[in-house]
Amino acid sequence: MSGAPLPPDEARRLMTLAYYGILDTPREAQFDRIVRLAAHLLRTPVATINFVDQTRQWSKASVGLGDGAVHRQDSFCAWTILHDHPTVIENAPADPRFARNPMVTGDPHIHMYAGAPLVMPSGQRIGTLCVSDHQPHPLSADDLQALQDLAAIVVTELELRAYQQRLSLSLHAQREHSAELQRSLEQAQALSGVHQLLDLELEPRDALLAVAALLGDALDADQAGICRTQGDDVEVQISHVRPDLPAQQQSDAPAAISALGLNRAPAPLYIHDLPALAAREGVPVSGDITQVAVIPAGQDPQGVTHLIVTRRRDHPVPEWRPADRSLLEAAGRAAQQTLDHHQARAWARRDALTGILNRRAFDEDYAALTEVPFTLALLDLDGLKQLNDTQGHAQGDKLLRIFAAALAAELGRSGAAYRYGGDEFVVIADPLSDDHLLEHVDAAVLATRQLSPLVGVSVGVAHSSEADRAALLELADARMYDSKRRRAVHRL
Repeated sequence: MSGAPLPPDEARRLMTLAYYGILDTPREAQFDRIVRLAAHLLRTPVATINFVDQTRQWSKASVGLGDGAVHRQDSFCAWTILHDHPTVIENAPADPRFARNPMVTGDPHIHMYAGAPLVMPSGQRIGTLCVSDHQPHPLSADDLQALQDLAAIVVTELELRAYQQRLSLSLHAQREHSAELQRSLEQAQALSGVHQLLDLELEPRDALLAVAALLGDALDADQAGICRTQGDDVEVQISHVRPDLPAQQQSDAPAAISALGLNRAPAPLYIHDLPALAAREGVPVSGDITQVAVIPAGQDPQGVTHLIVTRRRDHPVPEWRPADRSLLEAAGRAAQQTLDHHQARAWARRDALTGILNRRAFDEDYAALTEVPFTLALLDLDGLKQLNDTQGHAQGDKLLRIFAAALAAELGRSGAAYRYGGDEFVVIADPLSDDHLLEHVDAAVLATRQLSPLVGVSVGVAHSSEADRAALLELADARMYDSKRRRAVHRL
Protein backbone atom coordinates (compact mmCIF):
# COMPACT_ATOMS: atom_id res chain seq x y z
CA MET A 1 0.00 0.00 0.00
CA SER A 2 1.25 3.48 -0.81
CA GLY A 3 -0.16 6.85 0.17
CA ALA A 4 -1.71 9.38 -2.15
CA PRO A 5 0.62 11.47 -4.29
CA LEU A 6 1.13 15.12 -3.37
CA PRO A 7 -0.89 17.73 -5.26
CA PRO A 8 1.25 19.71 -7.73
CA ASP A 9 0.72 22.93 -5.73
CA GLU A 10 1.22 21.37 -2.29
CA ALA A 11 3.17 24.32 -0.87
CA ARG A 12 0.43 26.81 -1.70
CA ARG A 13 -2.19 24.37 -0.41
CA LEU A 14 -0.42 24.12 2.97
CA MET A 15 -0.11 27.90 3.15
CA THR A 16 -3.85 28.21 2.55
CA LEU A 17 -4.54 25.65 5.27
CA ALA A 18 -2.35 27.61 7.68
CA TYR A 19 -4.17 30.84 6.80
CA TYR A 20 -7.45 29.50 8.20
CA GLY A 21 -5.84 28.61 11.54
CA ILE A 22 -8.08 25.60 12.03
CA LEU A 23 -5.61 22.87 12.92
CA ASP A 24 -5.52 21.66 16.55
CA THR A 25 -8.40 23.90 17.61
CA PRO A 26 -11.17 22.82 20.03
CA ARG A 27 -14.54 21.51 18.87
CA GLU A 28 -16.92 24.13 17.46
CA ALA A 29 -20.68 23.75 17.35
CA GLN A 30 -21.16 24.80 13.72
CA PHE A 31 -18.90 22.04 12.43
CA ASP A 32 -20.38 19.42 14.76
CA ARG A 33 -23.85 20.23 13.38
CA ILE A 34 -22.64 19.71 9.81
CA VAL A 35 -21.22 16.21 10.44
CA ARG A 36 -24.37 15.18 12.31
CA LEU A 37 -26.44 16.39 9.36
CA ALA A 38 -24.19 14.57 6.87
CA ALA A 39 -24.46 11.27 8.76
CA HIS A 40 -28.26 11.66 8.91
CA LEU A 41 -28.80 12.62 5.26
CA LEU A 42 -26.47 9.94 3.85
CA ARG A 43 -27.50 7.33 6.46
CA THR A 44 -23.92 6.47 7.45
CA PRO A 45 -22.51 5.60 10.88
CA VAL A 46 -19.48 7.83 10.29
CA ALA A 47 -19.18 11.44 9.08
CA THR A 48 -16.05 13.56 9.49
CA ILE A 49 -14.58 16.94 8.60
CA ASN A 50 -10.88 16.27 7.98
CA PHE A 51 -7.99 18.57 7.12
CA VAL A 52 -4.93 17.20 5.35
CA ASP A 53 -1.75 18.61 6.87
CA GLN A 54 1.83 18.03 5.71
CA THR A 55 2.24 14.61 7.36
CA ARG A 56 -1.15 13.89 8.93
CA GLN A 57 -4.91 13.99 8.57
CA TRP A 58 -6.57 15.86 11.45
CA SER A 59 -10.27 15.70 12.33
CA LYS A 60 -12.07 18.88 13.32
CA ALA A 61 -15.49 17.27 13.85
CA SER A 62 -16.79 13.70 13.58
CA VAL A 63 -19.70 11.36 14.18
CA GLY A 64 -18.96 7.69 14.84
CA LEU A 65 -15.22 8.19 15.33
CA GLY A 66 -13.11 9.65 18.08
CA ASP A 67 -11.27 12.90 17.51
CA GLY A 68 -7.69 12.60 16.47
CA ALA A 69 -5.24 12.30 13.63
CA VAL A 70 -3.91 9.58 11.35
CA HIS A 71 -0.78 9.46 9.27
CA ARG A 72 -1.23 11.05 5.88
CA GLN A 73 -0.02 7.86 4.20
CA ASP A 74 -3.13 6.08 5.56
CA SER A 75 -5.54 8.91 4.69
CA PHE A 76 -8.46 8.33 2.30
CA CYS A 77 -8.95 12.12 2.25
CA ALA A 78 -5.41 12.61 0.89
CA TRP A 79 -6.77 11.07 -2.32
CA THR A 80 -9.93 13.17 -2.25
CA ILE A 81 -8.02 16.51 -2.24
CA LEU A 82 -6.44 15.60 -5.59
CA HIS A 83 -9.71 16.48 -7.41
CA ASP A 84 -12.54 19.00 -7.23
CA HIS A 85 -15.25 16.33 -7.50
CA PRO A 86 -16.25 13.83 -4.81
CA THR A 87 -14.21 10.66 -4.39
CA VAL A 88 -16.23 7.47 -3.81
CA ILE A 89 -14.71 4.11 -2.78
CA GLU A 90 -17.48 1.51 -2.93
CA ASN A 91 -15.43 -1.50 -1.81
CA ALA A 92 -12.25 -0.48 0.00
CA PRO A 93 -11.07 -4.08 0.80
CA ALA A 94 -11.08 -4.80 -2.94
CA ASP A 95 -9.30 -1.57 -3.89
CA PRO A 96 -5.51 -2.10 -4.18
CA ARG A 97 -4.92 1.37 -2.76
CA PHE A 98 -6.72 0.57 0.50
CA ALA A 99 -6.84 -3.20 0.92
CA ARG A 100 -4.10 -3.13 3.59
CA ASN A 101 -5.02 0.22 5.06
CA PRO A 102 -5.23 -0.04 8.89
CA MET A 103 -8.62 1.72 8.81
CA VAL A 104 -9.86 -1.04 6.49
CA THR A 105 -8.27 -4.02 8.20
CA GLY A 106 -9.05 -2.57 11.65
CA ASP A 107 -11.39 -0.02 13.23
CA PRO A 108 -13.50 1.50 11.78
CA HIS A 109 -13.31 -1.28 9.10
CA ILE A 110 -14.11 1.03 6.23
CA HIS A 111 -15.94 -0.66 3.38
CA MET A 112 -17.52 2.37 1.70
CA TYR A 113 -15.99 5.85 1.69
CA ALA A 114 -17.25 9.03 0.06
CA GLY A 115 -15.57 12.41 0.43
CA ALA A 116 -16.21 15.88 -1.00
CA PRO A 117 -13.17 18.18 -1.08
CA LEU A 118 -13.26 21.52 0.75
CA VAL A 119 -12.40 23.81 -2.16
CA MET A 120 -11.52 27.28 -0.85
CA PRO A 121 -12.08 30.51 -2.84
CA SER A 122 -8.38 30.45 -3.74
CA GLY A 123 -8.94 27.10 -5.47
CA GLN A 124 -6.89 25.15 -2.93
CA ARG A 125 -8.33 21.93 -1.46
CA ILE A 126 -7.39 21.85 2.22
CA GLY A 127 -9.59 19.04 3.50
CA THR A 128 -12.80 17.08 3.09
CA LEU A 129 -16.26 16.36 4.39
CA CYS A 130 -16.48 12.59 4.22
CA VAL A 131 -18.75 9.70 5.24
CA SER A 132 -18.00 5.99 5.58
CA ASP A 133 -19.65 2.69 6.42
CA HIS A 134 -18.30 -0.69 7.51
CA GLN A 135 -20.56 -2.47 5.04
CA PRO A 136 -21.71 -2.00 1.44
CA HIS A 137 -23.61 1.29 1.16
CA PRO A 138 -24.60 2.47 -2.33
CA LEU A 139 -24.94 6.22 -2.73
CA SER A 140 -27.24 7.98 -5.15
CA ALA A 141 -26.55 11.11 -7.15
CA ASP A 142 -28.71 13.03 -4.69
CA ASP A 143 -26.58 11.69 -1.82
CA LEU A 144 -23.40 12.96 -3.46
CA GLN A 145 -25.03 16.32 -4.20
CA ALA A 146 -26.01 16.64 -0.54
CA LEU A 147 -22.43 15.80 0.46
CA GLN A 148 -21.09 18.51 -1.84
CA ASP A 149 -23.64 21.04 -0.57
CA LEU A 150 -22.64 20.34 3.01
CA ALA A 151 -18.95 20.63 2.05
CA ALA A 152 -19.73 24.07 0.59
CA ILE A 153 -21.33 25.02 3.92
CA VAL A 154 -18.13 23.95 5.67
CA VAL A 155 -16.17 26.25 3.34
CA THR A 156 -18.56 29.11 4.12
CA GLU A 157 -18.14 28.52 7.85
CA LEU A 158 -14.36 28.50 7.45
CA GLU A 159 -14.48 31.78 5.55
CA LEU A 160 -16.77 33.33 8.16
CA ARG A 161 -14.55 32.06 10.95
CA ALA A 162 -11.43 33.53 9.29
CA TYR A 163 -13.19 36.85 8.77
CA GLN A 164 -14.23 36.98 12.41
CA GLN A 165 -10.68 36.23 13.47
CA ARG A 166 -9.31 39.03 11.28
CA LEU A 167 -11.99 41.38 12.57
CA SER A 168 -11.17 40.42 16.15
CA LEU A 169 -7.47 41.03 15.54
CA SER A 170 -8.26 44.38 13.94
CA LEU A 171 -10.46 45.41 16.85
CA HIS A 172 -7.81 44.22 19.29
CA ALA A 173 -5.20 46.23 17.41
CA GLN A 174 -7.47 49.28 17.51
CA ARG A 175 -8.03 48.83 21.23
CA GLU A 176 -4.29 48.47 21.77
CA HIS A 177 -3.68 51.57 19.67
CA SER A 178 -6.29 53.51 21.63
CA ALA A 179 -4.81 52.27 24.91
CA GLU A 180 -1.33 53.28 23.74
CA LEU A 181 -2.59 56.74 22.80
CA GLN A 182 -4.21 57.05 26.22
CA ARG A 183 -0.96 55.94 27.89
CA SER A 184 0.96 58.46 25.80
CA LEU A 185 -1.43 61.22 26.86
CA GLU A 186 -1.19 60.23 30.53
CA GLN A 187 2.57 60.02 30.37
CA ALA A 188 2.80 63.37 28.57
CA GLN A 189 0.78 64.81 31.44
CA ALA A 190 3.09 63.07 33.91
CA LEU A 191 6.14 64.51 32.16
CA SER A 192 4.56 67.96 32.28
CA GLY A 193 4.11 67.41 36.02
CA VAL A 194 7.77 66.42 36.30
CA HIS A 195 8.87 69.68 34.69
CA GLN A 196 6.54 71.69 36.92
CA LEU A 197 7.98 70.02 40.02
CA LEU A 198 11.54 70.65 38.89
CA ASP A 199 10.74 74.30 38.21
CA LEU A 200 9.75 74.84 41.84
CA GLU A 201 12.24 76.35 44.24
CA LEU A 202 12.88 73.06 46.02
CA GLU A 203 16.07 71.44 47.20
CA PRO A 204 17.21 68.96 44.53
CA ARG A 205 16.66 65.95 46.80
CA ASP A 206 13.12 67.02 47.67
CA ALA A 207 12.34 67.75 44.02
CA LEU A 208 13.63 64.34 42.88
CA LEU A 209 11.66 62.52 45.58
CA ALA A 210 8.53 64.32 44.40
CA VAL A 211 9.36 63.41 40.78
CA ALA A 212 9.86 59.75 41.74
CA ALA A 213 6.49 59.71 43.51
CA LEU A 214 4.80 61.17 40.43
CA LEU A 215 6.49 58.61 38.15
CA GLY A 216 5.55 55.75 40.45
CA ASP A 217 1.92 56.77 40.27
CA ALA A 218 1.97 57.33 36.48
CA LEU A 219 3.56 53.92 35.84
CA ASP A 220 1.43 52.10 38.43
CA ALA A 221 4.66 51.03 40.09
CA ASP A 222 4.96 49.18 43.38
CA GLN A 223 7.77 51.41 44.61
CA ALA A 224 9.61 54.49 43.36
CA GLY A 225 12.28 56.69 44.86
CA ILE A 226 15.85 57.86 44.47
CA CYS A 227 19.23 56.30 45.14
CA ARG A 228 22.18 58.54 46.01
CA THR A 229 25.72 57.18 45.90
CA GLN A 230 28.77 58.93 47.29
CA GLY A 231 31.86 56.78 47.37
CA ASP A 232 30.93 53.58 49.19
CA ASP A 233 27.88 55.14 50.83
CA VAL A 234 24.53 54.25 49.24
CA GLU A 235 21.27 55.81 50.40
CA VAL A 236 17.89 54.75 48.99
CA GLN A 237 14.82 56.84 49.75
CA ILE A 238 11.36 55.63 48.71
CA SER A 239 8.71 58.27 48.03
CA HIS A 240 6.01 56.09 46.40
CA VAL A 241 4.66 52.76 47.67
CA ARG A 242 1.59 51.06 46.26
CA PRO A 243 -0.99 50.99 49.06
CA ASP A 244 -1.52 47.22 48.96
CA LEU A 245 2.19 46.31 48.84
CA PRO A 246 3.04 44.01 51.80
CA ALA A 247 5.25 45.80 54.31
CA GLN A 248 7.84 43.03 54.36
CA GLN A 249 8.46 43.48 50.62
CA GLN A 250 9.00 47.23 50.72
CA SER A 251 12.74 46.94 51.44
CA ASP A 252 13.62 44.15 49.02
CA ALA A 253 14.41 46.23 45.95
CA PRO A 254 16.58 48.87 47.67
CA ALA A 255 18.75 46.16 49.22
CA ALA A 256 19.10 44.34 45.90
CA ILE A 257 19.93 47.56 44.03
CA SER A 258 22.90 48.20 46.30
CA ALA A 259 24.05 44.56 46.42
CA LEU A 260 23.97 44.23 42.61
CA GLY A 261 25.68 47.57 42.04
CA LEU A 262 22.77 48.89 40.00
CA ASN A 263 23.21 52.26 41.71
CA ARG A 264 26.31 52.86 39.56
CA ALA A 265 24.60 52.32 36.19
CA PRO A 266 25.91 55.00 33.78
CA ALA A 267 22.90 54.62 31.45
CA PRO A 268 19.22 53.71 31.88
CA LEU A 269 18.89 50.10 33.01
CA TYR A 270 15.71 48.02 32.69
CA ILE A 271 15.50 44.67 34.45
CA HIS A 272 12.56 42.36 33.75
CA ASP A 273 13.54 39.50 36.08
CA LEU A 274 15.39 40.71 39.17
CA PRO A 275 15.48 37.26 40.91
CA ALA A 276 17.12 35.68 37.85
CA LEU A 277 19.76 38.43 37.72
CA ALA A 278 20.36 38.13 41.46
CA ALA A 279 20.72 34.35 41.16
CA ARG A 280 23.34 34.73 38.43
CA GLU A 281 25.26 37.21 40.58
CA GLY A 282 24.88 35.13 43.76
CA VAL A 283 22.92 37.85 45.57
CA PRO A 284 19.98 36.72 47.74
CA VAL A 285 16.70 38.49 46.97
CA SER A 286 13.42 37.84 48.74
CA GLY A 287 9.92 38.95 47.81
CA ASP A 288 8.22 39.22 44.43
CA ILE A 289 9.90 42.29 42.89
CA THR A 290 10.84 41.36 39.31
CA GLN A 291 10.94 44.59 37.29
CA VAL A 292 13.42 47.31 38.18
CA ALA A 293 14.17 50.51 36.26
CA VAL A 294 17.32 52.45 37.21
CA ILE A 295 17.58 55.86 35.56
CA PRO A 296 20.58 58.22 35.98
CA ALA A 297 19.26 61.54 37.27
CA GLY A 298 22.38 63.63 37.71
CA GLN A 299 25.58 64.17 39.65
CA ASP A 300 26.53 66.86 42.14
CA PRO A 301 29.09 67.25 44.95
CA GLN A 302 26.84 65.09 47.15
CA GLY A 303 27.15 62.13 44.78
CA VAL A 304 25.40 60.38 41.90
CA THR A 305 21.61 60.17 41.87
CA HIS A 306 19.38 57.57 40.19
CA LEU A 307 15.61 57.31 39.90
CA ILE A 308 14.43 53.85 40.99
CA VAL A 309 11.08 52.30 39.94
CA THR A 310 9.95 48.71 40.64
CA ARG A 311 7.06 46.34 39.85
CA ARG A 312 6.07 43.00 41.37
CA ARG A 313 5.80 39.62 39.69
CA ASP A 314 1.99 39.79 39.46
CA HIS A 315 1.95 43.21 37.78
CA PRO A 316 -0.44 43.32 34.77
CA VAL A 317 2.32 44.89 32.65
CA PRO A 318 5.01 42.16 32.48
CA GLU A 319 7.90 44.33 31.30
CA TRP A 320 9.01 47.91 30.73
CA ARG A 321 7.23 49.16 27.62
CA PRO A 322 8.75 51.65 25.16
CA ALA A 323 6.38 54.35 26.46
CA ASP A 324 7.51 53.61 30.04
CA ARG A 325 11.13 53.95 29.02
CA SER A 326 10.50 57.20 27.17
CA LEU A 327 8.82 58.74 30.22
CA LEU A 328 11.53 57.57 32.63
CA GLU A 329 14.40 58.71 30.44
CA ALA A 330 12.77 62.09 29.74
CA ALA A 331 12.32 62.53 33.50
CA GLY A 332 15.96 61.53 34.04
CA ARG A 333 17.16 64.11 31.53
CA ALA A 334 14.97 66.80 33.10
CA ALA A 335 16.34 65.90 36.54
CA GLN A 336 19.90 66.09 35.25
CA GLN A 337 19.25 69.52 33.74
CA THR A 338 17.76 70.69 37.03
CA LEU A 339 20.74 69.44 39.02
CA ASP A 340 23.12 71.05 36.53
CA HIS A 341 21.21 74.33 36.78
CA HIS A 342 21.13 74.12 40.57
CA GLN A 343 24.83 73.32 40.67
CA ALA A 344 25.67 76.14 38.26
CA ARG A 345 23.61 78.53 40.37
CA ALA A 346 25.31 77.23 43.51
CA TRP A 347 28.77 77.76 42.00
CA ALA A 348 27.73 81.23 40.83
CA ARG A 349 26.97 82.03 44.50
CA ARG A 350 30.34 80.78 45.69
CA ASP A 351 33.52 82.77 46.03
CA ALA A 352 36.14 81.25 43.76
CA LEU A 353 39.01 81.78 46.22
CA THR A 354 37.51 80.86 49.59
CA GLY A 355 34.62 78.58 48.59
CA ILE A 356 32.13 80.35 50.88
CA LEU A 357 29.17 82.42 49.66
CA ASN A 358 30.02 85.51 47.61
CA ARG A 359 28.74 89.08 47.24
CA ARG A 360 26.07 87.99 44.75
CA ALA A 361 24.74 85.40 47.19
CA PHE A 362 24.66 88.01 49.96
CA ASP A 363 22.70 90.46 47.81
CA GLU A 364 20.15 87.73 46.91
CA ASP A 365 19.80 86.38 50.44
CA TYR A 366 19.69 89.81 52.08
CA ALA A 367 16.95 90.96 49.70
CA ALA A 368 14.97 87.77 50.37
CA LEU A 369 15.03 88.06 54.16
CA THR A 370 11.61 88.09 55.77
CA GLU A 371 10.59 90.01 58.87
CA VAL A 372 12.12 87.33 61.10
CA PRO A 373 14.72 88.94 63.42
CA PHE A 374 18.37 88.53 62.48
CA THR A 375 21.83 89.83 63.23
CA LEU A 376 24.08 91.39 60.59
CA ALA A 377 27.84 91.79 60.93
CA LEU A 378 30.50 93.28 58.66
CA LEU A 379 34.08 92.05 59.12
CA ASP A 380 37.34 93.47 57.81
CA LEU A 381 40.63 91.57 58.13
CA ASP A 382 43.30 93.81 59.60
CA GLY A 383 46.77 93.78 58.08
CA LEU A 384 45.97 91.77 54.91
CA LYS A 385 47.47 94.42 52.59
CA GLN A 386 50.69 94.46 54.56
CA LEU A 387 50.82 90.64 54.47
CA ASN A 388 50.39 90.67 50.67
CA ASP A 389 53.15 93.27 50.33
CA THR A 390 55.66 91.49 52.58
CA GLN A 391 54.93 87.78 52.04
CA GLY A 392 53.16 87.73 48.70
CA HIS A 393 49.58 87.31 47.55
CA ALA A 394 49.77 83.53 47.81
CA GLN A 395 50.17 83.85 51.56
CA GLY A 396 47.34 86.39 51.68
CA ASP A 397 45.08 84.09 49.69
CA LYS A 398 45.90 81.24 52.08
CA LEU A 399 44.89 83.41 55.05
CA LEU A 400 41.59 84.33 53.38
CA ARG A 401 40.78 80.69 52.69
CA ILE A 402 41.58 79.55 56.22
CA PHE A 403 39.65 82.37 57.89
CA ALA A 404 36.61 81.89 55.64
CA ALA A 405 36.47 78.16 56.32
CA ALA A 406 36.94 78.66 60.07
CA LEU A 407 34.26 81.35 60.25
CA ALA A 408 31.74 79.25 58.30
CA ALA A 409 32.47 76.27 60.54
CA GLU A 410 32.04 78.36 63.69
CA LEU A 411 28.69 79.72 62.58
CA GLY A 412 27.41 76.29 61.58
CA ARG A 413 23.68 76.30 61.03
CA SER A 414 23.11 79.44 63.06
CA GLY A 415 24.31 81.74 60.30
CA ALA A 416 25.91 82.18 56.89
CA ALA A 417 29.27 83.76 56.06
CA TYR A 418 29.84 85.69 52.81
CA ARG A 419 32.98 87.11 51.25
CA TYR A 420 31.85 90.68 50.55
CA GLY A 421 34.95 91.60 48.60
CA GLY A 422 38.74 91.83 49.09
CA ASP A 423 39.33 91.45 52.82
CA GLU A 424 35.71 92.11 53.86
CA PHE A 425 33.20 89.48 55.03
CA VAL A 426 29.53 89.63 56.00
CA VAL A 427 27.60 87.43 58.41
CA ILE A 428 23.83 86.98 58.51
CA ALA A 429 22.88 85.02 61.60
CA ASP A 430 20.04 84.17 63.90
CA PRO A 431 19.60 86.86 66.58
CA LEU A 432 22.85 86.95 68.60
CA SER A 433 24.27 89.28 71.17
CA ASP A 434 27.31 91.30 70.10
CA ASP A 435 29.48 89.34 72.52
CA HIS A 436 28.23 85.98 71.22
CA LEU A 437 28.93 86.95 67.63
CA LEU A 438 32.38 88.23 68.55
CA GLU A 439 33.10 84.90 70.22
CA HIS A 440 32.51 83.18 66.86
CA VAL A 441 34.83 85.65 65.13
CA ASP A 442 37.55 85.27 67.81
CA ALA A 443 37.40 81.49 67.46
CA ALA A 444 37.88 81.81 63.69
CA VAL A 445 40.82 84.18 64.24
CA LEU A 446 42.50 81.74 66.62
CA ALA A 447 42.00 78.86 64.18
CA THR A 448 43.49 80.96 61.38
CA ARG A 449 46.56 81.93 63.39
CA GLN A 450 47.48 78.27 63.77
CA LEU A 451 48.33 78.17 60.07
CA SER A 452 48.64 81.74 58.82
CA PRO A 453 49.39 85.11 60.46
CA LEU A 454 46.32 87.25 61.08
CA VAL A 455 46.60 90.58 62.90
CA GLY A 456 42.93 90.73 63.82
CA VAL A 457 39.42 91.42 62.59
CA SER A 458 37.39 94.62 62.84
CA VAL A 459 33.71 93.86 63.36
CA GLY A 460 30.57 95.96 63.10
CA VAL A 461 27.35 94.36 64.41
CA ALA A 462 23.80 95.54 63.77
CA HIS A 463 20.43 94.00 64.61
CA SER A 464 17.38 93.94 62.35
CA SER A 465 15.34 95.80 64.98
CA GLU A 466 17.62 98.86 64.74
CA ALA A 467 16.88 100.05 61.19
CA ASP A 468 15.47 99.11 57.80
CA ARG A 469 17.50 96.99 55.37
CA ALA A 470 19.44 99.73 53.60
CA ALA A 471 20.19 101.67 56.78
CA LEU A 472 21.07 98.48 58.66
CA LEU A 473 23.91 97.67 56.28
CA GLU A 474 25.23 101.23 56.56
CA LEU A 475 24.99 100.99 60.36
CA ALA A 476 27.01 97.78 60.46
CA ASP A 477 29.55 99.31 58.08
CA ALA A 478 29.94 102.41 60.26
CA ARG A 479 30.39 100.32 63.40
CA MET A 480 32.97 98.16 61.63
CA TYR A 481 35.04 101.24 60.70
CA ASP A 482 34.71 102.54 64.27
CA SER A 483 36.09 99.22 65.44
CA LYS A 484 38.95 99.45 62.92
CA ARG A 485 39.87 102.94 64.12
CA ARG A 486 39.80 101.86 67.75
CA ARG A 487 41.98 98.87 66.96
CA ALA A 488 44.44 101.08 65.05
CA VAL A 489 44.69 103.49 67.98
CA HIS A 490 45.13 100.61 70.37
CA ARG A 491 48.00 99.22 68.30
CA LEU A 492 49.73 102.59 68.45
